Amino acid sequence: MGEKLHSVGIDVGTSTTQLIVSRLTVENRANAYAVPDFTIADREILYRSPIHFTPLRSATELDAEGIRQIVAEEYRQAGIRPEAVSTGAIIITGETARKENARAVLDSLKEFAGEFVVATAGPDLESVLAAKGAGAERFSAQTGRTVLHMDIGGGTSNLALAEGGRITQTGCLNVGGRLIKIDRGAVQYVSPVLQGLCSLTPGQPVTEADLAPVIELLVQTLETAAGLRTGEIPPGLLTNRRISLPPGPVTLSFSGGVADLIRQSPPDPFAYGDIGVLLGSAIRRSALCRGDYVLGEETIRATVIGAGCHSTQLSGSTVFARDVTFPLQNLPVIALTDQEQALPGCRLAQRVAQIRDRWEADSPAVLFLPGMRSPGYDTLSDLAGRLAEALPQLGSPSVVVTGADMAKALGQALATRLTGPLLCLAGLELPDGSFLDVAAPVAAGTAYPVVKKTLVLA
Repeated sequence: MGEKLHSVGIDVGTSTTQLIVSRLTVENRANAYAVPDFTIADREILYRSPIHFTPLRSATELDAEGIRQIVAEEYRQAGIRPEAVSTGAIIITGETARKENARAVLDSLKEFAGEFVVATAGPDLESVLAAKGAGAERFSAQTGRTVLHMDIGGGTSNLALAEGGRITQTGCLNVGGRLIKIDRGAVQYVSPVLQGLCSLTPGQPVTEADLAPVIELLVQTLETAAGLRTGEIPPGLLTNRRISLPPGPVTLSFSGGVADLIRQSPPDPFAYGDIGVLLGSAIRRSALCRGDYVLGEETIRATVIGAGCHSTQLSGSTVFARDVTFPLQNLPVIALTDQEQALPGCRLAQRVAQIRDRWEADSPAVLFLPGMRSPGYDTLSDLAGRLAEALPQLGSPSVVVTGADMAKALGQALATRLTGPLLCLAGLELPDGSFLDVAAPVAAGTAYPVVKKTLVLA
């Protein structure tokens, strides 16, 4: 039947806060005579919280206690204890991640984390989770289409390109429904990202017509990102990078709170005290919805479902562990290329030291290397010898991850050359600049739940 794990997803967004509880089934897909191949065979959502407005103390500060109370009550309603949770993610998204006390809010929620829940925020991870939670990645796999997914929330639009059922690129725009807040016909708040792009100021009376130029600018930005309009995206509206679209047709996919407003808008344009209704209506009338597009299986809940159901992977075909205390959290990844992997021992150690200097020294780091397929004994021994010169400078435990399936053999070779805790995992792709969390093993100690992520609050 497989081992059952409880996973929780908590999304503290610009506009809303949500929680889901899901159950993951871990199974060994290999036969009795083959190397174990553990995978997450099934994901079942057990509980979905209501949609809560994210409580704020001011325009620049979150209400940490208010958020904590929401999460505590939803745990109670779901009938689950923190200690029963094995994996998942707490994420702070959109403009909320820029609040002064965002890090403190994450820390305050760790009491609900159970043994292993990622506490993180970052546009790359958000984009991936939203695309998975909305079903865009699966839609690409089922149809063979190239899909550009746009998760349009309160403060940001997280983009993900899915090709052949696999997410290949991510991006993020400062486009969202709560960049401007309206109260009783007057501007209450204007996001700093719109500075220089509009002349609206708090206290100014506004009509739909007054807001039309801003709405048009935001829609044009989305159209440019989707390849439907030429030109550059205003620097203030580009969070990290543009997605480079491949040649050929691209299907657009939408999720996020604004996606609901693309489908149907209430008659009151300021029903939610922001520009979300106007933005959704404008997207519906724009070039974005004239061609090939779909609304996600999940819209406003896409990111939280991605966090609760799709943030975890397994490394378990071959692993090696010695004297490691779990969980390991927020380990920076030092990624080597094929060429760097082949460097002589002293030069390899120097290169690792150069990369290590990018990160604070208070946490051990992960060394990622592509690895080799079916290396011989001499080749493996040589690699282990060269890595043994570099790994001590990365802290304890020594953690090595390989793309190729060779972790067990490499770990055994390293164990004779290194003292102290040692962990080797395989079958993962870890880009430089990412972070890794590793939970205690499951499936009788043969598989390790891992989450790779990009942090802005680490």
